[in-house]
Amino acid sequence: MNMKPQIRNRKYATEITADNDGEEVSIAGWVHEKRDLGGVFFLIVRDLGGFAQVTLHKDEVEKKLFERMKKVPRESVVAIEGEVKSEKKAPNGYELLPERMEVLSEASQVLPLDTTGKVGAELDTRLDARFMDLRTERTKQIFIIRSRVLKAIRDFFDERGFIEINTSKIVSAATEGGTALFPISYFEREAFLNQSPQLYKQMLMASGFDRVYEIAPIFRAEEHDTTKHLNEATSVDVEVAFVSDDEVMKLLEELIAFVYSKVVDYPGLAKLNLNLEVPKIPFRRITYDEAIELLSGAGEQIERGEDLSTSAEHILGEIIGEHYFITDWPCAIKPFYAQPVAEDKNICDAFDLMHPRLELASGSQRVHSYELLKKNIESKGLSADNFEFYLNAFRYGMPPHAGWGLGVERLLMSMLEIENIREVVLFPRDRRRLAP
Repeated sequence: MNMKPQIRNRKYATEITADNDGEEVSIAGWVHEKRDLGGVFFLIVRDLGGFAQVTLHKDEVEKKLFERMKKVPRESVVAIEGEVKSEKKAPNGYELLPERMEVLSEASQVLPLDTTGKVGAELDTRLDARFMDLRTERTKQIFIIRSRVLKAIRDFFDERGFIEINTSKIVSAATEGGTALFPISYFEREAFLNQSPQLYKQMLMASGFDRVYEIAPIFRAEEHDTTKHLNEATSVDVEVAFVSDDEVMKLLEELIAFVYSKVVDYPGLAKLNLNLEVPKIPFRRITYDEAIELLSGAGEQIERGEDLSTSAEHILGEIIGEHYFITDWPCAIKPFYAQPVAEDKNICDAFDLMHPRLELASGSQRVHSYELLKKNIESKGLSADNFEFYLNAFRYGMPPHAGWGLGVERLLMSMLEIENIREVVLFPRDRRRLAP
């Protein structure tokens, strides 16, 4: 048996049109559906581009080919060669009259889920058989859009002269302290999976790089089991020298609008039943104290100095109804590297970017004074010795700088109106899921 597929002049379903009428072409993909109408049999083949209709007239094709096509199981991988015929009722305005078919891989008769979308499946079932779930049109479009979003992010920063960096994901100390870390064995020492590239991107501000960004995984050992938390996520991290928090907030809202503008006309949005609009900038800005007052007026009591609960975020989202920033946070609930406001040491130049449904990003003006940074680390109950590699960068000329981190998955789920963050990750890692 020849194991090499014999596929000549292969085209995607969407590369063929009615204008190819009479031409010999080959298609290759998965058997999506079969429809037997007696004298006429339809085989719908799915590939990355879409769907092609293969039409067999029982009296016009050899019996052996007809029987093979009728018996081939759904989701088998096939290559079919034939003649294109213009047909207005068929997908893309044509049908393929087959002359040869090669079954490249025969699927089992019982499938883990229905790829046509006619029969729904629980999310856990879909994630357990993610390879099959990705064959459904809706899921496929989510990840094509994700790819477009990541490209748009890189284009945005490249056009503005940023340098893309890659920092280590194995670290010796926590980014923000605390216990939300995954420890790993690193030869004779203990190490951790990095929570954030925060310390490293700040260190690069001392190098003179000035404007850096990274798109990479982050790891948080938090025992959340919600629709918006992951233990491995993708973060867009940015750091800029010689600027204020106001300037990086402006950069962030411009990025959000830019990403939307690169997705808004994508035809695959129709598969998600979405009519996307580019958000208007600048986004509204409210202070932490103003947020507390708005919540109080809505009957939600938050003590000043406390972080906002999920329910509080939802209430604010309903009140404001669009993207917005919360600024001027209490220093006590922000990381040690957030710069205190000069007039009030209890307030820092920190911000969160909020979608009406959830938080998307957080950032701040950073402390660039060695003495103040060391003091802040110790005030959080951490050992300055554990951060010596980081603090050393502040001894020899550190410019003022600011930056933020944006969750890619949260951006996608808010943009695409998806309820569970696991739907926008190929192979999610959460409190219960470690495979596939």
